[in-house]
Formats: sequence, C-alpha cells, structure tokens
Amino acid sequence: MKILLVHNSYQQPGGEDISTRAEKALLQAAGHRVVEYLRDNDEIIAYGLFKKASLPLRTVWAWDSHREIKALIDRERPDVAHFQNTFPLISPAAYYACREAGVPVVQTLRNFRLLCPGAIFLDRGRLCEACVEHSLWRAVAHGCYRHSRAATTTVALMLAVHRWLGTWTRLVDCYIALTEFGRRKFIEGGLPAEKIAVKANFVLQDPGTRDGRGEHALLVGRLSEEKGLQTLLAAWARLNNRIPLEIVGDGPLRPTPQNDPRHRLTGSIHFCGWLSRDRTLAAIKQARFLVFPSECYEGFPVTIAEAFACGVPVVASRLGAMGEIVEDGRTGLHFNPGDAADLAAKVEWAWAHPEEMAAMGRAGRAEFEAKYTAERNYDTLMEIYRRAIQASRNASFILPSTRC
Repeated sequence: MKILLVHNSYQQPGGEDISTRAEKALLQAAGHRVVEYLRDNDEIIAYGLFKKASLPLRTVWAWDSHREIKALIDRERPDVAHFQNTFPLISPAAYYACREAGVPVVQTLRNFRLLCPGAIFLDRGRLCEACVEHSLWRAVAHGCYRHSRAATTTVALMLAVHRWLGTWTRLVDCYIALTEFGRRKFIEGGLPAEKIAVKANFVLQDPGTRDGRGEHALLVGRLSEEKGLQTLLAAWARLNNRIPLEIVGDGPLRPTPQNDPRHRLTGSIHFCGWLSRDRTLAAIKQARFLVFPSECYEGFPVTIAEAFACGVPVVASRLGAMGEIVEDGRTGLHFNPGDAADLAAKVEWAWAHPEEMAAMGRAGRAEFEAKYTAERNYDTLMEIYRRAIQASRNASFILPSTRC
C-alpha cells in the first residue's frame, strides 16, 4: 500500500511529532511506501510582510498546500492519505485536493482543535468546554489561542468556515480518536459517530521491563502550566521534599538558572532538562513510579504507554485520557487534578507501599502487551485504512459496528 502522510509540525516539537514519526516507521517496517507532505511552522519566521499578512487567510485555505498536494497525488497515486495535523500551514484545503483526486482521507485527532481554538479545553488554567456548549466566539473573547484575540479569531474563523462548508463531515472518510474519551468528546462536538475509530498511541520498540523497584518518582513532559508542574511542586512541598523526584523535560516553566541542566531545586528534586528517548526510557526504568499531573484532557500521552512498557506504574490526574488509560488501583493511582494535597497523599502512599506499586507495574506491562505494542497498533491501523478506502468508494456505505 502507498500512504500519503500529511503533517504540519509546530515550532516547539512535541508528542504529535513523535507519534507521527512512529507511525511512519511502523508502516515502512511493514513494507508499505510512505510519501510525505510536511510543513513546519518555522517557515513563518522567514515569511515576508505580504506572507505574514496573508497568514490568517492561508489558515482558512492554504492555496499553496492545496496545489502542492494535488501535484503530489498526481505524481504518486497514493491509496490513502493520512493526515496528522493541518494547522496552520496546510489547512483543510488539503482535504479538497484529496477529494478531487479520489484519494480516501484519514485524519488522526491528536488534539481537540476541531472543537476548541486553543486545542486543549483550557481557559485561564481551568477546564472549559464553552466552545462546544455555546459558541466558538467565546474563545475569541477570552483569547484562548496564544492569549491573543486576533490569533484566536483566525482559528475560530477557520473552524466556522469549514463547519459551514461541511468539510469535517463530508471530506474525511475516517477519523482516529486516541481514546474512547476523545471519541465521545468529538461526537458531542458534532463529528459523525460512524466515522470515528479508536486507535491508541503506541511504543514503536519494546524497551523491556525494569530491574528492581526504582529509587525515585519521575515526571516526564513539557514543563508548562497545563501540564500540572506547579501542582506537582506544591505537592512535594507538602511532603517536605522527603521523596526524591526527577523532572525530565523542558518548557516555559523550566527551573532557573536556565543554563544549568542539573539545577538543584531542593534537596530532593532534580531537574534533568531535555533527554534523548533512550535516556528518558532509562530514567523511567529507574523510577519507582511515574507522576503525570496534567490538568488538561490530553490526547494520548505516549509517556504513560512507555512507563507501562517498562513495568512502571503511573500516578495520574483523574481526568480525560489519563483517567481512561491508567486504571486506579491496578496500573497506578488517580488523584484529583490540580489538587496538591490529594497528589501528595497518593505519592506518600505509593512510596510507602513498594510491593503494591510493583504489582501495579506488572499490570501496566500486561496492559502494554495487550494494547500498546507496534504489532497491535499496525493491525488496527490497517483495518482503519481498509474501511476508509471502502467508505470513499461508496459514500453511502454503513458499517455494522458504528465505527468507520
């Protein structure tokens, strides 16, 4: 099979880029040919005055992406086009290029951008679903995208125009939600239930399980407000910093001084900075448990799947994807999102009960083997491609299982 893989990378690389690369490698390892159309938001830095002025219009309809994808399809004749992210440089115009050429379209829903201009259902640090319950223009009033009303207006306009055109319902043959929670949210937001399949993120190469029980707690992720770093540090203050904690990652809330990658925050907390994937996996294997304190819904944090693969349990906020992926008392522990006292209590219990946490780690490993291996993911992805191709051939085709 020949797959056209379409992706717009952000200026700050994250989980979406990692998962896209993993899917490409998965497909190539299985013998499929992957043709890529990639855009990078770093392009915007080099834009001249006219291009920057036209960026809002291009976000709604990127005529250059439409033209280039159409030419690529004419040359390569792919069997299916798999979109990861189109915002902002590719735009939904790319779906029209595929429809004009008769190429089936699959779109992975890696964030909640189709429902929320800010993409994470968060407003001023609090969960907010006003754009689903009321109107996109609530986000404009609050400047939910980049804390800018002008920038948010551009995103809201793109969403509103393509809702009016029926782009999201007519031109995508199959959507991929990363969790059942995500699927429900997108159905609430108006996407056709019969077009949304569920396929989790996965771990491309099995890292194997850890030895021993671990000597510290670990946070891995982007260090930003919505990821719960401040709640984590407040919880450790309640614990009087008695439990060793390693922090792996980078972002706007990284500790200072910024030029010291091993800056000592307290006697028990160490900031490790950004680490390569191999070193991150090594850090996970050395941890007694992973802490995932995110205060937004998330798509599907690959870090949790990696922890399970390593046999490490997860202490996660009881919210959205995390509440679904981590089973409280079996593969980890839940705490109330944003509640430092509850997080401190769960961490204290986890540290005092190493045997119980080790058992949860083994259950996490079993969960990985059942759901998050490359082999399991490949089978699910191929079934989605086949169904999208069939749906494209016959727009009136109805699946018996309410999944595309």
